[in-house]
Amino acid sequence: MNQPIPGTMTHDAATERDLEVITQQLGRPVRGVLGIGARCICGNPVVVVTAPRLEDGTPFPTMYYLTHPEATAEMSRLEGAHLMVEMQDALASDEELKAQYLRAHETYLAQREAIAHVEEIAHVTAGGMPTRVKCLHALAGHALAAGPGINPIGDWALRVSAWSPNVCKCQDPGPGATP
Repeated sequence: MNQPIPGTMTHDAATERDLEVITQQLGRPVRGVLGIGARCICGNPVVVVTAPRLEDGTPFPTMYYLTHPEATAEMSRLEGAHLMVEMQDALASDEELKAQYLRAHETYLAQREAIAHVEEIAHVTAGGMPTRVKCLHALAGHALAAGPGINPIGDWALRVSAWSPNVCKCQDPGPGATP
């Protein structure tokens, strides 16, 4: 489960504690975790890097999976506030944004392909890339794992979000957290 993640940015290996925290965050057992793509300031996982094919053989296109409850709730709030409609309109009219989003899609595919080729999802990324804005959870997860400037739509969602990985609201702070 804790293998290096070839072709991706530097990610932490998932510890047993990380897996326990993620299980609590999701309310179900974790699946296909290859590493931690981003952490809260307290050290708890925010994004997991997930295998492109789960242990049961299911193809899984969401390589960067947002797990932090506060972050997922905020992305749901933004979706409910119709931010995706505004983003989709901007994507349709802004050629630079469209080109950046296409590059995010291509980067995502290359990173996932470096882990494993899964024919069923070979050209599919998460969140609707490169032509639609479909899931802010997936796009924010990608932006957090990749860092600023890679996924412009994920960056946008994080910028307008009331949640930040730099302000801890975890009920169970991770190791090294300061009160």
